[in-house]
Amino acid sequence: MAQQPTTGSIVVFGGRSEIGVALARRLAPGRVVVLAARRPDDLDDETAQLRAAGARDVHAVAFDADDTAAHPGLIADIASRFGPIEAAIVAFGILGDQARAEDDVEHALHIAHTDYLAQISVLTPLAKTLRDQRSGTIVVFSSVAGVRVRRANYVYGSTKAGLDGFASGMADALHGTGARLLLVRPGFVIGAMTADLMAKGTKPAPFSVTPDDVAEAVARAYHRGHGEVWVPRVLRPLFVGMRLLPRAIWRRLPR
Repeated sequence: MAQQPTTGSIVVFGGRSEIGVALARRLAPGRVVVLAARRPDDLDDETAQLRAAGARDVHAVAFDADDTAAHPGLIADIASRFGPIEAAIVAFGILGDQARAEDDVEHALHIAHTDYLAQISVLTPLAKTLRDQRSGTIVVFSSVAGVRVRRANYVYGSTKAGLDGFASGMADALHGTGARLLLVRPGFVIGAMTADLMAKGTKPAPFSVTPDDVAEAVARAYHRGHGEVWVPRVLRPLFVGMRLLPRAIWRRLPR
């Protein structure tokens, strides 16, 4: 039988994320929603969307993904101010510039810090908070880019590979505690994060999805108590085969 979510707050780390807000809209009815983002005073549009979706109340708090020292205190403060966390949607991250990252070590480290180290910095105190309250779900966004890392985006892909492994292990560690982790592996998402790639002529990968596609699939998986979801579902069997491709062929594949 699927685990029933605890009635509590919905917290979005990355309060401007298209996917994060789209998912929060689907979980918002009757809930308090907390948007954690830089420039918390500039979230009027996101707040309006959530209120229109039925949120009981919406609050914005300051959150800097790269300020890892502040994360434990922020999460404790959110739980204290807004009650038990029903769902923590960890939706921040950057794509970065692969070509630049191949030569610019500072840029490569920036991508790695935001997309991997900062994720661990948020997930670890979140897991403790949810274990202590014995309920709640952490939603983590991995990517098919991390299932087998490609030459075309290996810096970003490597962070997703690390995050996928970390989240998979955390999901096992949470088993039986009352808390759980839902790991999301979307394909290429056509949205704000990939807009610059599209402007430079990058064509969407096969089976591309939109933020709403991802949010809808994740909301279904959330309510059914699933532990992972691929978006679209066809990517799961497809990547079983992709793992077996010879490296000489794999390295020539486009994004």
